[in-house]
Amino acid sequence: MSVELRPLGVACNIQCQYCYQNPQRDAGNVPRAYDVEAMKAATEREGGPFTLFGGEALLVPEADLEELWRWGLEKWGSNGIQTNGVLINDEHIRMFREYKVHVGISMDGPGELNDSRWAGTLERTREATAKTEANLERLCREGMPPSLIVTLHRGNATADKLPIMHGWFRHLEQMGVTSARLHVLEVDEDGVGAAYALSTDENLEAFLGFAALERELTTLRLDLFQDMRNLLTGNDDNTTCVWNACDPYTTRAVRGVEGFGQASNCGRTNKDGIDFVKSEVEGFERYLALYHTPQEHGGCKDCRFFLQCKGQCPGTAIDGDWRNRTEHCDLWKGLFRTLEEQMLDAGEVPLSASPERKEIEATFLELWAQGQSTSIAGVKRLVAERAQSSGAPVAVGNVHGDVPHGDAPHGDA
Repeated sequence: MSVELRPLGVACNIQCQYCYQNPQRDAGNVPRAYDVEAMKAATEREGGPFTLFGGEALLVPEADLEELWRWGLEKWGSNGIQTNGVLINDEHIRMFREYKVHVGISMDGPGELNDSRWAGTLERTREATAKTEANLERLCREGMPPSLIVTLHRGNATADKLPIMHGWFRHLEQMGVTSARLHVLEVDEDGVGAAYALSTDENLEAFLGFAALERELTTLRLDLFQDMRNLLTGNDDNTTCVWNACDPYTTRAVRGVEGFGQASNCGRTNKDGIDFVKSEVEGFERYLALYHTPQEHGGCKDCRFFLQCKGQCPGTAIDGDWRNRTEHCDLWKGLFRTLEEQMLDAGEVPLSASPERKEIEATFLELWAQGQSTSIAGVKRLVAERAQSSGAPVAVGNVHGDVPHGDAPHGDA
């Protein structure tokens, strides 16, 4: 669970063409003010620590940034921010160091490969990208290498552009970047899909290319592929939120705090431009329905990767309707099949090919019907505990530990 502190909501200094927050901007839901003390109180209620988020979080005046980070360091010992990196200046660098601020930068590649992060004109866009690249390099030189979020689309991940991207990732590793997250493009408007969306085959080529690249890299890790391998082996206590049965009305992994302290959800589930009130009760109706609904009707029935995928993020659901499975179903199936084959070739039996799969699925259905959820590893522990208490043999391997849900910021606008 992370607290996303959003003083200025979706206000941003650039206009990314594919941004999932654009419905809020189109509806005029961009705040102009905030209350620092109200945000502090709300963050404490949510349990902290927090990551400053946007839109673009560095639009917040420096004095207020310093007060929030001073308080965050005092309360929790560290801070975080997700930014497009354009606005970083000397004062920000000082504060990052002094208040132990981990910086996440969202960008889609070097030079023209970042053009989708539009700044009004091509000239201003390229200038903004150059600033982000310079600030990224400076953070690495200063001993504060950021993590990266990169969205793959037609502007940076077609066959002719992938060699440039791979070279850039090698350069990032040489600079000291150790963590990057790959996002598949979320399409909320027809125009975005037409301009930027890759076909399923192009997406598969791009993601498999990065999976091969990761094997070449030594210190820079792409958490997506490790998440997927952990899901196939049932060691998924700390996988990111998109794999963990998210209720779009309460988004367990993201506890949003807006500028006047109001609670909000992950912005990826907001398709109407309105921040709905966060529900106090978590429900898993989506996952019960997906399990039983035929695939030709938007469900996941009989998919052997359902345990791993669970229909994926509701923010990427077919037709923008969270009741459906993800519109990227064929991509995730293709990636899981590839990883499954690699495991079988190595003599491992993934859960997708295991006779234990049905029992674990049945236990998930039982928990969801009771308004509860956990990881695959958590279900394995539960099944083992039940078997031990009944004297039956344990059939699902080694189980131990708690059941946290890992997450990291989703990226700026």
